[in-house]
Amino acid sequence: MPESDAFDHDAELAACAQGDQGALRRLYEREGRYLLGVALRIVRDRSTAEDVLHDAFMNIWTRAATFDARRGAGRGWMYGIVRHRALDAVRAGARTVSVDEDQLDTLADEVPAAPDMAEAFAVRADLGRLDDCLSRLDTPKRNCVLYAYLDGCTHNEIAERLGAPLGSVKAWIRRGLASLRECLA
Repeated sequence: MPESDAFDHDAELAACAQGDQGALRRLYEREGRYLLGVALRIVRDRSTAEDVLHDAFMNIWTRAATFDARRGAGRGWMYGIVRHRALDAVRAGARTVSVDEDQLDTLADEVPAAPDMAEAFAVRADLGRLDDCLSRLDTPKRNCVLYAYLDGCTHNEIAERLGAPLGSVKAWIRRGLASLRECLA
């Protein structure tokens, strides 16, 4: 991801809230390809990821006035919107595509090159291990961990989404993370 200190996401979001379309364009030019990568990793389909990105930027435009820099960074707020939209697309039955080796190579060519190829391969291997470990968790634990870390939900929000007691949600997250640590060790 690009360095964020030379670019003021918060100011650009404030400009969007004032109706400055150029600010939205600058945000898209700065973060669009990275946000597309986030969506693509979740939905696993290029066309769906592009739709998610479009919807997310429409949401960023219409909700820019609700952004509050005291609650977090503008850049993180944008990434949260994309993650949320992508997860919504998956939950809504968006098509999931298995990626074969040729498609994986094509996707790797579209992502900006990592400075250290050994590190990039290690990250890819770790993501595969993480996916395998997540699939071993029972459904409530897995959903709680994903809601918390991909969707950025609070414990209360997760409890509301799942219709489960708050204490259960906290326990599921704690046990789920412990299981993931053990699996990844």
